[in-house]
Amino acid sequence: MGNGATREDILAAAEDLISSKGLHVTTISEIAAKAGVADSVIYHYFKNKEDLVFSITGNHMRDFLTLLQEHLEGILEPVSRLSKMVWFHLRHNETRKDYARKLLFECRSNRNFYQHSSYELIRQYGDTLSTILTDGVERGVFRDDVDMRVVQNLILGALDWETLRSLSTKDGENTSADVLEIMDLVRAMIEIRHVYRKDPDKSMRIIVAAEKLFADKGYRQTSIAEIARLADVAEGTVYEYFENKEDLLFSIPRLRFKEHIDSLTGLFQIRAPMSKLRRFIRYHFVLYLTQPEFLKTFLLDLQLNPRFYQTEALAFFQEYSGIVDEILEEGKSDGSFRPSINNGIFKNLLFGGFCHMAFRWLILNTDYHLDKLSEAHEAVSLLARAVTSDQTR
Repeated sequence: MGNGATREDILAAAEDLISSKGLHVTTISEIAAKAGVADSVIYHYFKNKEDLVFSITGNHMRDFLTLLQEHLEGILEPVSRLSKMVWFHLRHNETRKDYARKLLFECRSNRNFYQHSSYELIRQYGDTLSTILTDGVERGVFRDDVDMRVVQNLILGALDWETLRSLSTKDGENTSADVLEIMDLVRAMIEIRHVYRKDPDKSMRIIVAAEKLFADKGYRQTSIAEIARLADVAEGTVYEYFENKEDLLFSIPRLRFKEHIDSLTGLFQIRAPMSKLRRFIRYHFVLYLTQPEFLKTFLLDLQLNPRFYQTEALAFFQEYSGIVDEILEEGKSDGSFRPSINNGIFKNLLFGGFCHMAFRWLILNTDYHLDKLSEAHEAVSLLARAVTSDQTR
């Protein structure tokens, strides 16, 4: 190859050696020898071996994004575009396992990766998903009353955990076969069901609209006309349910305190599977967010460490996550949950989605004003909607 080796030649030599020998035992000298250059030539292009590995991943990600856009080309309907993106992600990772291992175990487990130019390509991928979700809302296909950033994190987290499961099992399961069951859960969370719009509770919509406007503008500055517009009802309809604005104001605490009382009553004797599921998800969020040191360790050093999946510690997590299986089976038995739910995929959506959200909160820390409690509450609602048999929710 001679001394005219290009940056791409060096990347190809490095990828070949790292794939066959492993990252930690591969040296810069070995890479240089395989590329036919002096060690110093590598340092002309790359700061160190870490930069080299991140750049390999970046090259793959560029190709991945190009292929993804080709697959999405000509697909206009949002659900179909989303389904194709989920399938493409899983199919790509199961057919290019070396790339998936590098991305998850060697790049995304390293804090420095999030300061590297290759990470911007990961952000572009997330933007593609965000565009599909936003387009679905604008076309009236996806609900406009959910936080799509939370939805995005749930989807990406589920895809991560699907890939981690495939990489950590001996037979390397083909996760692309799960696309229909993943989309079944996602569509239940965000797709507008006609029955949902058919007979809405107008009084509840009016109260929720008033609550929001009173909080944003203040009680005195809010008019009945504004409340009616936000609730999507005629102004006269407000007076069918409430005597005046003050009556509407006092209806808010009546509603909320009743909800709180009902919730507290359930603390002592929870029977309904949906209440159990919501309680478990809330508990999971609170438990881990009040243990940030452990959570940071889990996010970077455990879930993205292939050796973790061979340890006895995994059995403890499986026992913990098994509680979700028990709740789901109970809900399927009494008819409150859809019998078609795949427990494993739902758990990937729950735990993977939580990890994606927590990573943004604790590691990336880019959204300084984000409301973690609000996002957690939204995740609970979305995950509950994903499994319920009551499609009017």
